[in-house]
Amino acid sequence: MSTLSFESLCLKEDDCSSPNESQDTEDETDLESDEKEESHNKASICEVYLQACKLVGVVPVSYFIRNINSSTMTLSHHGLGPLGCKALAIALVTDMNINTLELADNHIQAEGAKYLVEMLRANFTIQYLDLSNNQLLYVGAEYVGKMLLDNISLKSLKLSGNGFTDDDAKYFADALSINSRIKELDLSHNAFCGKGGEHLGQLLANNEGLEFLDLSWNHLRMKGAVALCAGLKVNMMLKHLDLSWNGFGNEGALSMGEALKFNNTLVHLNLNNNRLTNEGVGMLCRGLEFNDTLRVLLLAYNSLTVEGALALVNVVKNTPKTALEEINICNVLVNESFVHLLDVTCQEHPSLEVQYGGVGGFIAKKPLKRVDPMKVIQDYLDQRKLRLWDFFRNIDKDGTMRVPTADFRKAVQQSSIPLDRYQIEELIQRLDRDRTGMVDYRGLADTRKQMMRDHRRQLRKVESRQKKEKQKSDRILKTFQSAVEAVTPRGSLVMSPGVAKEDSSGPQHFSATPLSSWHHIVMSNSNRYSVTNLSNEHIHLPMLGGTTPYRPTSSTAMRSFSQPNLLDESTCSSPGKSISAQGVRSDPEMGHSKLSPTANQLTRSRPALNAKQPLVKPKTKKAKKKKTTKRVDKGSKNPTRTVK
Repeated sequence: MSTLSFESLCLKEDDCSSPNESQDTEDETDLESDEKEESHNKASICEVYLQACKLVGVVPVSYFIRNINSSTMTLSHHGLGPLGCKALAIALVTDMNINTLELADNHIQAEGAKYLVEMLRANFTIQYLDLSNNQLLYVGAEYVGKMLLDNISLKSLKLSGNGFTDDDAKYFADALSINSRIKELDLSHNAFCGKGGEHLGQLLANNEGLEFLDLSWNHLRMKGAVALCAGLKVNMMLKHLDLSWNGFGNEGALSMGEALKFNNTLVHLNLNNNRLTNEGVGMLCRGLEFNDTLRVLLLAYNSLTVEGALALVNVVKNTPKTALEEINICNVLVNESFVHLLDVTCQEHPSLEVQYGGVGGFIAKKPLKRVDPMKVIQDYLDQRKLRLWDFFRNIDKDGTMRVPTADFRKAVQQSSIPLDRYQIEELIQRLDRDRTGMVDYRGLADTRKQMMRDHRRQLRKVESRQKKEKQKSDRILKTFQSAVEAVTPRGSLVMSPGVAKEDSSGPQHFSATPLSSWHHIVMSNSNRYSVTNLSNEHIHLPMLGGTTPYRPTSSTAMRSFSQPNLLDESTCSSPGKSISAQGVRSDPEMGHSKLSPTANQLTRSRPALNAKQPLVKPKTKKAKKKKTTKRVDKGSKNPTRTVK
């Protein structure tokens, strides 16, 4: 069998026309010629497909031949396999009609993906491609990544259920950091974990066109969830994010709350079945207080109760600028207080719709802890400054601290000790463990010491638990901030004086972000520092894998926020011109040149670590005020002054 190629199967125009036909077409109208040309192209595509199926040895799919005129070609569940996909790809090379191609569940594997990639290099009509459940695995992920780097027509790509792992996420992150034409990406039902979450966070931070992202049914937990939320924080295009069935947990909810404080484009967020509790919802609500774009929030099938539902409605009620229109907590049973609060909130926000499970829930209350009867007696004696023997001396005349059970019960009941009948019986059982009929109340003497020990032990437990929770939250926030710095180009980080420090371990490697997306990262609080100002500056990025150390540039926008170099300014400043706290002279004549790129560098970035620092004379300590003391010599009337 001869080698099969696209060029050998593409029909040429001179092969399909005869001299007689060329003479007849001169008398036809333009409309008739267009119709004939269209029907001829369709017929040629069918012929190419049949010939390709014959050459590769597969049975043609009749559905493809019957629906060749349709713009949507649905070939899901047809069992094409790699060779069937090869024949289809050959036929679609010259197709100009189909813009939606659905090939889900055809087991085309990585080999079939390779043929589709070759086809898409020549076909610029297909805009929607579905390759779900085809077992592409890591080799297929590499082919798809290469295709995304070259293709300029695809707008939607579905890759659900293809067995992608953490390492495969890097192909999509690298490709979509360049390709901004993809609007919809489905990566659900894969196996992305912690490292995959980091790559996907890079994808969100660097991509400038993606609007719909489905990451449901993965394993994005802990570090992966934090890294993904860090990328969402700086993203400015995504509108729909599906993270359901990932096991985010309260750690992910804390990071998502931090991301929602800054993200102003996300409209739809799906967090169904993510192991969130009332505590996690509270962390999420902290971000919702500052968000004014999110409209739909799905939190169904999480471990929420009435407290979590009340927290969500309270956020909407107390945040006038909120845009929330739909909240789904369909598995949560609420109470009458929630319904009343929801009615009041809907009067202020008429568009709000909350889906809950029904009325019948309750706020779980801890059962009242029964007070230790020994502690009650000890407190009673302390308040009246009595001793045990003073209290029981009327019934214990021998002073043996052992009294009959009946006498002990009668004495306690006749006293004003606030003990009920059950507490008295409990006390008797504890003081008469052997059921001898005699109560040995010497055990009450050690009650104070035991209570103090128990109290200190309980306090230590509470403090330890609070400390661990705080350390855990701080660790998550620190990881979140580190992830934000990792997905953000280092040249765009703004360092405040006295806050950020240079990393002495060397340059950090990162994926460079296009300059057009830096305007949402650089802190330009004034209109003086715009994107156009940044584009005029030469911004040098560190080379990946290189050995040249990174030296921050001193552009106009960066110099305005960098730490001032007061050492150079102090040597050349004149006595008549003062210097402000920011290192800028307060001379009126310098006002017009502060923003000019050719003006003197009033403030400069911090020097590189290996740069030689200028020699500066150490500051001399101020001389202490001289104290004068008077000393009077014997035999002289005039005192002499001595200086110490």
